[in-house]
Amino acid sequence: MKNFGTLPDGTPVKIFTLKSSTLKMSVTEFGGRIVTLKVPDRHGTVADITLGYDTLDDYLKETAYFGALIGRYGNRIGNGKVVLNDHRYQVTQNEGNNTLHGGSGYHNSLWQVDEQSITDHSLQLSLHDPDGKDGFPGNVDIKVRYTLSDTDLRIDYHATTDQDTVINMTSHGYFNLAGAGHPSILDHQLTLHADRFTAINKELIPTGELSFVANTPFDFRQPQRIGERIDQVDEQLKNGFGYDHNWVLNNQDGQLALAAEVYESTTGRVMQVLTTEPGIQFYSGNHLNGMIGKAAQRYIRRSGFCLETQHYPDSPNHPQFPSTILKAGDVYKSTTIYRFATKN
Repeated sequence: MKNFGTLPDGTPVKIFTLKSSTLKMSVTEFGGRIVTLKVPDRHGTVADITLGYDTLDDYLKETAYFGALIGRYGNRIGNGKVVLNDHRYQVTQNEGNNTLHGGSGYHNSLWQVDEQSITDHSLQLSLHDPDGKDGFPGNVDIKVRYTLSDTDLRIDYHATTDQDTVINMTSHGYFNLAGAGHPSILDHQLTLHADRFTAINKELIPTGELSFVANTPFDFRQPQRIGERIDQVDEQLKNGFGYDHNWVLNNQDGQLALAAEVYESTTGRVMQVLTTEPGIQFYSGNHLNGMIGKAAQRYIRRSGFCLETQHYPDSPNHPQFPSTILKAGDVYKSTTIYRFATKN
């Protein structure tokens, strides 16, 4: 545990280091953010594969959500509209008319670390999200546990509420398996275990249609270079400025299952994503704008990718989507594992 900086109100912020026999990561209380994630390549050479910043001051100014825990509602809600029990709630509109990642959100919150939970390889963070913050109903109490093993970074989410509400949490890590700061992710090979995706309009809000990936640039059922079709003439790619879409995972039973796999050939690094969630947002870093990150590295367009496990965007306004309602007295649980390996 070390000091990571000070908030504008004078509150100190700490950063914690976790390690296993092969993996090492650092996590800060501010936003519950993963600041570093160090993973070996096929020769045993270790590199940090997640984008971020060296200082708290940089995180206070940034808008890319690097490494952050996201809530109360990850991804977008059209027009900031949530209807529950015949009552309409207006939640913070921070992306035009729409809500992105919960408005002021968990990424800007100071999480509390349970000191008794800390081991070399695990820690638990907690947050109280009060009724009415960003317009969402209900007092919500959240716990998130990070655990490292020899091959895995596991994230377990747990939440309860005293009123019916909506919740959709995720982790907003940006990855580059060639190493953070490498100029491109377009040669990474991606597999997504999904036959469909949620089509979006020009504001990146789902239309309600679950489009089949077959015969489109969205077909990653077999390994494909991320850059192979990213600039094809396609209305959905145009709407997302590249890939910024939710894939409807084939596994919909709530059990932990393989959702995605990424392979980077020069290092041999492989990252698998397993989740209990029904969807995964693949974002190809289209809006990275050359900001200066860790170790003075420049993060240019498409130099990092996100695989955010989640329920679908705008689910409160699409009754046919899996529900994101958490009822008073019920428990929200979700698990995602990022699993690392190498191949020759």
